[in-house]
Amino acid sequence: MDRYERILALHRHLKMARYPVSLAKLMDELACSRATLYRDVAFLRDALGAPIESDSAGQGGFRYNEKESERFELPGLWLSSDELHALLATHQLLGRSGNDVLGSALAPLKARIESLLAQQAGGKRWPMQRVRVIGSYVRQRDEVAFRIVASAVLERKQVAFDYLARSTNERTHRRVSPQRLTHYRDNWYLDAWDGERDALRSFSVDRIQHAKLLEDTARDLPDEELDLHLASSYGIFSGAPKGTATILFSPKAARWVADEHWHSKQEGRFLPDGRYQLKLPFSNAKELLMDILRYGADAEIVEPVSLREQAKTLLQLALSAYS
Repeated sequence: MDRYERILALHRHLKMARYPVSLAKLMDELACSRATLYRDVAFLRDALGAPIESDSAGQGGFRYNEKESERFELPGLWLSSDELHALLATHQLLGRSGNDVLGSALAPLKARIESLLAQQAGGKRWPMQRVRVIGSYVRQRDEVAFRIVASAVLERKQVAFDYLARSTNERTHRRVSPQRLTHYRDNWYLDAWDGERDALRSFSVDRIQHAKLLEDTARDLPDEELDLHLASSYGIFSGAPKGTATILFSPKAARWVADEHWHSKQEGRFLPDGRYQLKLPFSNAKELLMDILRYGADAEIVEPVSLREQAKTLLQLALSAYS
């Protein structure tokens, strides 16, 4: 971990400790040397004013002064971007619940989040409206259908529904054993075992209609099988990878793409001419093509040829709309 993470972790360890924490334990928790630990302790104590005390028993440990510990917090923002996003997203979500029963029940949680943020601000009240969490491509959904689907997942019951496929606009009736409810790119998906098709399928919840919770117990699949099917390929469109895509990005786009996480098994490198080459496994090409084409002329699919031809066809169709 970097120094920022070590200082934050050191602060949290000392904040929670009732007794001095030994050097060995701190070095192990922070994955650092003795010299690095002493430097971090000195910075936390001398630069940030932490009430650090050495172990008076001579065991070489550290703790916060018991009387000062509750009042001391790190100055400024010490939350990571993920932590801040989680807190703010939860805070804003709770704010949307209004004054109904759920809103009243969750009010203490909202107050606790505000308290945590106030601690980060050294006791001051932060202007929460200055930081926003904005959803993108959020699709409307039937809240009744969502509640039934979510209940089926949690209660481990089968569920029946009509599904209107977005790609074909074909309506089919499904009876499935729900496995997981997944929130991906601001939308909800149901991962389920479809007995009639004898396969795992992913359903966009906003396309589910007339959902009905059944009495029959859902079939449970092993987590390993779910992970292999649902997490091994690109995005939420599941299935074992059918190939590896190679995409070249222009030097201008390379500055952005090099910092993006597309897939857990992606491989990227800068080329001598400044372009960026990205390789990643994929199964269903639809979502991958959507992400590539948003870069327009700054992205070129090199392999496989079939994926390149699909992109070419989509671009020709788009161009024909302007002819």
